[in-house]
Amino acid sequence: MKSGFVAIVGRSNVGKSTLMNALVGRKISATSEKPQLTRHNIHGVMNTDRGQAVFVDTPGILKGTKDNLSAKLINKAKEALKGIDLILYVVDPTRSIGKEERDVYGMIRHMDTPKIMIINKMDLPEERRKYKDDYLIWEDDFDDVRLVSAIEAKNIQPVKEEIMDFLPEGEKMYPDHQLTNITKEFWVADIVREKVFKALHQEVPYSVTVEVDKIEEKEDKDMFVIEARVVTNEDHYKSMIIGEGGQKIKQIGKMARKELQYALNKKVYLDLEVEVDKHWVKNI
Repeated sequence: MKSGFVAIVGRSNVGKSTLMNALVGRKISATSEKPQLTRHNIHGVMNTDRGQAVFVDTPGILKGTKDNLSAKLINKAKEALKGIDLILYVVDPTRSIGKEERDVYGMIRHMDTPKIMIINKMDLPEERRKYKDDYLIWEDDFDDVRLVSAIEAKNIQPVKEEIMDFLPEGEKMYPDHQLTNITKEFWVADIVREKVFKALHQEVPYSVTVEVDKIEEKEDKDMFVIEARVVTNEDHYKSMIIGEGGQKIKQIGKMARKELQYALNKKVYLDLEVEVDKHWVKNI
């Protein structure tokens, strides 16, 4: 039996959360085309007949960001590398190597921990993946390089097998039925926040979080009642999230409710409020 911790690292929006979801075989971490959606070191558990791998999905690194939120996320990513048995370094071949990428690469380059470079987004047309060979210049610093499409789960099975090859012998850290370390409240909040990012497109304020105040299962009605708050740090962001006539928050609620009902296999009544808290970042 093998078991160990596997850190998934990379700059923002390279597909780290999507890769973890593909490896686990279930949506654990929220995904978005916008950076900074992942804000915590979320665990996803992969069980195989050879043992168990616990993935740590880390926040992405952003270039030139000096706000408190970005600083905290960078520290969380660094913390996740402690006590790790394997590193999956995820890169995006549609984006050139710059300071941001070199910062992430520099964090792991000299670590003795085994490392696999994952070149993601191989489902995209070749002309969009024009920087792939630039990343391959670094391949000698890695134990292996794998080309995958996390969003389509292509070439994922060989990565699973290789991960188990690198892990040490040991007992499982999570029971078979538990696929993550996050609570139901955290999971619901993550889904709602994902829909906030999706609904607001380029207007989205990154200083947005979601707090779930109540999850109640009503057996007699075969439904969940969920009360949650979308929290931001500025009044004008609150207006953006609510939208004219409340249309944006209704859209967010509709998208979130649809996904929650599918995942929970029950009806969901979702009550969403929007509020301002200028100091919410301190709680991350």
